[in-house]
Amino acid sequence: MIPQEIIRRKRDGAVLSDDDIQAFIAALAAGKLSEGQIGAFAMAVWFKGMRREETVSLTMAMARSGDMLDWSDLDRPIADKHSTGGVGDNVSLMLAPIASACGLAVPMISGRGLGHTGGTLDKLESIPGYTVTPDAALFRKVVREAGCAITGQTAALAPADGRLYAVRDVTATVDSIPLITASILSKKLAAGLETLVLDVKVGNGAFMASSDEAEQLARSLVEVANGAGLKTSAVITDMNQPLADAVGNALEIRNALAFLKGEKSGTRLEQVVIAFAAEMLVQSRVAASREDGEARAAEALSSGKAAEIFGRMAHMLGGPADLIEKPDSHLPTAPVIRPVTAIRGGWLAACDSRDIGMNLIDLGGGRRHPDDRIDHRVGFSDIVALGTRVERGDPIAFVHAASESAADTAAASLQANYTIDDSAPTLPPVISSRF
Repeated sequence: MIPQEIIRRKRDGAVLSDDDIQAFIAALAAGKLSEGQIGAFAMAVWFKGMRREETVSLTMAMARSGDMLDWSDLDRPIADKHSTGGVGDNVSLMLAPIASACGLAVPMISGRGLGHTGGTLDKLESIPGYTVTPDAALFRKVVREAGCAITGQTAALAPADGRLYAVRDVTATVDSIPLITASILSKKLAAGLETLVLDVKVGNGAFMASSDEAEQLARSLVEVANGAGLKTSAVITDMNQPLADAVGNALEIRNALAFLKGEKSGTRLEQVVIAFAAEMLVQSRVAASREDGEARAAEALSSGKAAEIFGRMAHMLGGPADLIEKPDSHLPTAPVIRPVTAIRGGWLAACDSRDIGMNLIDLGGGRRHPDDRIDHRVGFSDIVALGTRVERGDPIAFVHAASESAADTAAASLQANYTIDDSAPTLPPVISSRF
């Protein structure tokens, strides 16, 4: 196998054979390709795309590049959810323990931030001691005893995807439907799932900006996953504003803990979390209907069982035992915290979520290079939802920064990001369609 020949053929629009793809991914997993070759392959796929059979081959090759987990010894349905990436999207942190509290086993293999979007693993690393890459024995123990484990890929699980994932983040090749499909599904197939629900984001803070693009990605994911034997559905959700009222790693952990303690009821975030819990329960045949699933999920939340499970999971993976009760004793705090105020009165009508994600990177809360260190303290909190009436000088968010100058820059950028109108906006539904 000559890597540059495979790159050339894809660059020129050829359909790669299964043997070509298997050989290229085997070399990738073995560390025999340079970053330049990996980036060139990703860019060729970005420009020329892949047919469905190529995407299936790529997905299966990456899934089989390492260990394949087996959960046949568990007496619970094995289920998971994955998001295509957004801003302030911390759904997984609450959804996994809620689903576990309702009777599912959730071995959730998550990723780091890609481009302007946040990564679940980066958020979890805000928790002191939390091990995001446990060995297989600990991972299995946590899933068995806590009911869920939110971790990253180990070196043995879909290793080819791990290396390709890092290169995509810094080569402007994140928003390729074949690469997104293969990356997401290879991890899920390797994790040994029985069912999967996908959150496909659409809007100015998503990789898929239009409904047509989001639907195309949803169909690709569902068709490839089901073709590979994994029962999968997809839900398209709005990403034209941050989903949680916080953007930033430790801030989104605080937000998740507040959610699990019942402090975020009535929000768009709650609507999405409960809807996905219901989808997982119905797909796993634990709930008879979405209404039944939503009721079970709401009970798991209100009873405190989901919060207890998150705390147990975090402690078993090395985090503090009293994280739920005393988050401020453990989570890092930025030295500069100040309000970002509305520049005029009116209705918060629109914002550019992607720019908010880029602001987080500028603050130090994301990466420009795979080796960049993240400042987990920084970001935005108490973000006011679109459709809210504000007066001039009212806080629309709080910026958390490492320095006064960084806070000045981020606050000015966020103020300029928001459109304030004299009339109330018509906003898209948070959940638009299902596949």
